[in-house]
Amino acid sequence: MATQRNLWDAIVIGAGVQGCFTTYHLAKRGKRVLLLEQFFLPHSRGSSHGQSRIIRKAYSQDFYTQMMDESYRLWAQLEREAGTSLHRKTELLVLGMEGNPELETMQATMSRHGIEHQRLSSEELKQCFPNLRLTRGEVGLLDKTGGVLYADKALRALQDVIHQLGGTVHDGEKVTEIRPGLPVLVKTTSRSYQAKSLVITAGPWSNKLLQPLGIELPLQTLRINVCYWSEKVPGSYSVSQTFPCFMCLDSDPYHVYGLPGGEYPGLMKICVHQGNKVDPEERDDPMAFSGVQDVQILCHFVHDYFPDLKSKPAIIERCMYTNTPDKHFVLDRHPKYDNIIIGAGFSGHGFKLAPVVGKILCELSMKLMSSYDLTPFRISRFSGLGKAHL
Repeated sequence: MATQRNLWDAIVIGAGVQGCFTTYHLAKRGKRVLLLEQFFLPHSRGSSHGQSRIIRKAYSQDFYTQMMDESYRLWAQLEREAGTSLHRKTELLVLGMEGNPELETMQATMSRHGIEHQRLSSEELKQCFPNLRLTRGEVGLLDKTGGVLYADKALRALQDVIHQLGGTVHDGEKVTEIRPGLPVLVKTTSRSYQAKSLVITAGPWSNKLLQPLGIELPLQTLRINVCYWSEKVPGSYSVSQTFPCFMCLDSDPYHVYGLPGGEYPGLMKICVHQGNKVDPEERDDPMAFSGVQDVQILCHFVHDYFPDLKSKPAIIERCMYTNTPDKHFVLDRHPKYDNIIIGAGFSGHGFKLAPVVGKILCELSMKLMSSYDLTPFRISRFSGLGKAHL
């Protein structure tokens, strides 16, 4: 057995935004917590890097909308603790054809929860956003709470506050073995650690850690092309203008989303909410796949909808999604080892929800009653799929 001095209350594997917020909440509760990261920080190999993410309350599902209410409060709390701004309000414009089921459900959910929003007809859209070309008769739903999170800045702020709270971060330490038990043993490329509980938030590498523990989740790792597009007229969609973040629900075959200029002068971020399947270790291998299809989809989309942008990307960066079949998260205990907690499958929309996800994983780690109904996030929902097995 480990001596009390060498025994951690909790170890968290993976220093993306979910792992960082889990560590933050554990440290806030006075726990002796160690956060392990296989790469040296900061890095761009996972899903949490980059300068911006959309934040919104516009969701079809009540449970996400409910979680976002607290998430906004926790983001604001982190801003106060870090003494820096991590968020810019822009509003979020959701575009879809009249009668689009997702658009209608989203509006109904926002109405139920009293979230400030506005429905815009095709004519109202043209008047409000003259630099957006809408030729198919689209209507809009404006989420007044929508905006931009400064992702890289948020990660740095989180890690700084973790240190201030007494948490420990070890980067450049890849986990090589997890040995379940009380305590659980975690071996890395540098040394071994023991803890009362373990939280795995390893993103695309989740199954590589879970398979030796007798479980494989139905996770699909995707490489995403993050594309930036040049303005033909400087300032058309820049920070100083009133152009919102947007999501287009009827773009074929996947949703397209975008954020107004800010990361790079004169460039707007527009991406397809989908990518190509790839092993995370091969993400930067040019031979892994071409990735041409999604960029071509975007070229056509930008040409059709954004007349003031050049229709070929000026910059293409890379990111990773780890998708579940239903695009909902996994927030649960290991089915066999109840002191091993799993946070995975954030499916390209988890960053904004990370403050609440971290709180939930912290509660699971400490065996406290959860603040939320975790039914949508249970591993057991995959019991009919071949890949969710013990």
